[in-house]
Amino acid sequence: MNRALPLLALCLLTACGLRPVYSGGSQGAVARSLGNVEVQAIEGKAGWLMRNALNDRLAPMRGTGPAYKLVVKLDDQIRGFGLRADAAITRERRTLRARYQLIDAATGAQVLDDTAGSDAGIDVTSSEYATIAAEDTALERLSQTVADQIVARLSLYAARDTGREGQ
Repeated sequence: MNRALPLLALCLLTACGLRPVYSGGSQGAVARSLGNVEVQAIEGKAGWLMRNALNDRLAPMRGTGPAYKLVVKLDDQIRGFGLRADAAITRERRTLRARYQLIDAATGAQVLDDTAGSDAGIDVTSSEYATIAAEDTALERLSQTVADQIVARLSLYAARDTGREGQ
């Protein structure tokens, strides 16, 4: 009975039309499509971190050449919100938001326009160095998180797009 449950669950999932986005691994249609995305330069330190994070996720799937251009604009903000009695800030929130557009390199048509974002809390200490280090670490983590969101959305687009081609 216990062995039949996973098999039954698998049969039900396939019957409802669900299929893995990355089926076929690095040779699958979605991976090949993602491998053809060229990430354009992004301004600033946050942009450098974001572009590296995106390239790290897309590089293992490199395709034959850029079929799409990914244009990303970032909004990186730090706001203080915890206050002591002497009005000193004790806590900050770093927010990284990205507006990204996927552009067909052949036609110049925009095929996807979306946003992604995340935020992180930072403790402000009496050491300015420690606070700056915490802000930088938060930016690095946020870049990774937002890059994951962007790649996940690109994967869904690629899966839908490759599904249309197969029809």
